[in-house]
Amino acid sequence: MGRSYAGILGSLAFALVTVRGAISGWALEPTLLSASASLFVFGALGYLAGQLAEFLVGQSVRTQFQAAMAAWETKQQEQVKAQLKK
Repeated sequence: MGRSYAGILGSLAFALVTVRGAISGWALEPTLLSASASLFVFGALGYLAGQLAEFLVGQSVRTQFQAAMAAWETKQQEQVKAQLKK
């Protein structure tokens, strides 16, 4: 997910700075330099945000799965105990 977010945020930042430079009438070289800098900065931020999101989602799914398996195991043990009492 980190690479996807980096690509999206970096490209979006580059495009927005380029459009802003064109609308403001900046010279080509300073506009592209600023756009390239924003590409790398927002690409790095996007990568970190994506990695964090992937970690949090993975942790959440793992926690829910472990809770469901514990509940299932408890239910199975109760069923075995009920069958042994009969």
